Amino acid sequence: MDQKEIIKIKKYIKCFHIKKNEDLETFKIKFLGKKKGIITVLFKNLKKISIHERKNYGKIINELKKEVQNKISHYKSINDINKNKKVLNSDYDPTFPGKSIEIGSIHPLSIIINRIIEIFIRIGFIHVDGPEIEDDWHNFTALNIPVSHPSRDMQDTFFLCKSLDVLLRTHTSSIQIRYMKNHCPPFRILSIGKVYRNETISSHSNFMFHQAEGFSIDRKISFSDLKQTIHYLITSLFGKEKIRFRPSYFPFTEPSAEVDIHCNNEWLEIMGCGMIDPEVLKNVGIDPEIYSGFAFGVGIERLALIIYQMKDIRTYFDNDIRFLKQFKSEF
Repeated sequence: MDQKEIIKIKKYIKCFHIKKNEDLETFKIKFLGKKKGIITVLFKNLKKISIHERKNYGKIINELKKEVQNKISHYKSINDINKNKKVLNSDYDPTFPGKSIEIGSIHPLSIIINRIIEIFIRIGFIHVDGPEIEDDWHNFTALNIPVSHPSRDMQDTFFLCKSLDVLLRTHTSSIQIRYMKNHCPPFRILSIGKVYRNETISSHSNFMFHQAEGFSIDRKISFSDLKQTIHYLITSLFGKEKIRFRPSYFPFTEPSAEVDIHCNNEWLEIMGCGMIDPEVLKNVGIDPEIYSGFAFGVGIERLALIIYQMKDIRTYFDNDIRFLKQFKSEF
């Protein structure tokens, strides 16, 4: 590499016009390309030069490389200045506050669900979940619900096949069966989730609502244990409200009761409960002569209706941001 060649390369670098990004890319490949770049080839040819001359030529090549990099940096800085000028000459005001991202709020039903889980964890309950698609045995038969029971009717239950053995669960009690079948007492379990019923005449969302169910199995569990648990739940959610238990009937509990609270000068039904029927315990392999237990179920939408003083439960499913954003987790 003689002096004339060095001058020629310097002139080439200086005269190369970079007007746009495509030109810059061409310039970088021309001089710094990994295989055929001019500077790259010069560095590769250094090994062919004698050791005495290598140091001098290496210095010259580094200077050429520096000129190339300076030209690249110069173009980038000019490009940035032009971009800023365009911004300044436009209607854009860089001092104007940006658009804020609206942060969503927790759905009121989720607030209550989280609160119920927190309440029961304090007294030793474990939160478990189960499948929403169930079979007849877990959803009906194991719970002592006879074939003639109205809830098995096609008008009330969403069956998913002609055999009537696969369906959308009508209550979270099916989780109770699955858990008891695979675990040995004692245990305290809370399950919360969606359940599906064709209830066109009710104030539900006509096909789905949320249900929380708790059950406890141990030696010498009595109805007084159930009452204390219900009282603890209602006091934690509503404060000191009057509570009453009315005799009722459920196929899977005996004795059974409906629970009402006195709110706004009237009695409101909020949940059902009772002692687990011995037949249900036998169905899952638990000896009713040794163990007993209680169970209760409550609709989350109904609790929300009372807590937030809503007139129509269906409002919770309208997805109206104006309605939802007013709720905060005050619990």
